[in-house]
Amino acid sequence: MGSGFSFFKADPVGCSPLPSKPGLGDLPESCAAEIMGYLDPPEICKLAKMNRAFRGASWADFIWEAKLPSNYQIIVKKVFGDGLGSLGKRDVYARLCRPNAFDGGAKTVWLDKSTGSACLSISSKGLAITGIDDRRYWNHISTEESRFSTVAYLQQIWWFEVDGEVEFPFPAGKYSLFFRLQLGRSSQKRFGRRVCNTEHVHGWDKKPVRFQLWTSEGQYASSECFLTEPGKWNHYHVGDFVVENPNAATNIKLSMTQIDCTHTKGGLCLDSVVIYPSEFRERSKQF
Repeated sequence: MGSGFSFFKADPVGCSPLPSKPGLGDLPESCAAEIMGYLDPPEICKLAKMNRAFRGASWADFIWEAKLPSNYQIIVKKVFGDGLGSLGKRDVYARLCRPNAFDGGAKTVWLDKSTGSACLSISSKGLAITGIDDRRYWNHISTEESRFSTVAYLQQIWWFEVDGEVEFPFPAGKYSLFFRLQLGRSSQKRFGRRVCNTEHVHGWDKKPVRFQLWTSEGQYASSECFLTEPGKWNHYHVGDFVVENPNAATNIKLSMTQIDCTHTKGGLCLDSVVIYPSEFRERSKQF
């Protein structure tokens, strides 16, 4: 008999059963959507798993439009053309958070899932590398350690020069540019362990490598350093630049050189150039 009253709480006076108190499941979708507007995208997705109200609210366009870059429509047109016109804003955000290739697959752009900030990478095949067509100097090798599945490997050369260029409608903000490099040649794993052959690494300790970047707005940055830590992928910081107008594409030219011909250098893997919001770099310094 008691089971028939399991959904009610006892009335303290004993007159009639009272309904249980309302819970989060009774929250109107519009209220749930307003709450979600204050959360980061990963938090929105977690909250959407709680109940039907939050799940339905998580699809509201106004939530995701606020998380997208202010110039997301220009970015979508650059990367997809007119291919996302029928998607809701949540799906647009999800698509932009994936690695999206453009310029024939030589470049990739994506949004950081937590912040919505734009990140970009240029593969070694998207760079102008002196001597790349001569197998005495360079080879393209396949590897699982690159998002592009291939890197350029330098065996030996006297004149080392790499140039690149990218034009993209970056959202407003400050950005940092890096070369992703490794001294040594990675090979397939043996017995589950990563193997890197550093036998042919030479010449990088004699003179520093010079990195430079130029932007269409007249900004310039440069840095010099010795390449170190054989067997480990490193991001070598070239410099920073600032984007003020997100509605116009920013053109960036970049270079990496070591042109002292008194000695050869070799044993270097060149994976890519990467561009991240500078806040990522500042945040990493705290750890």
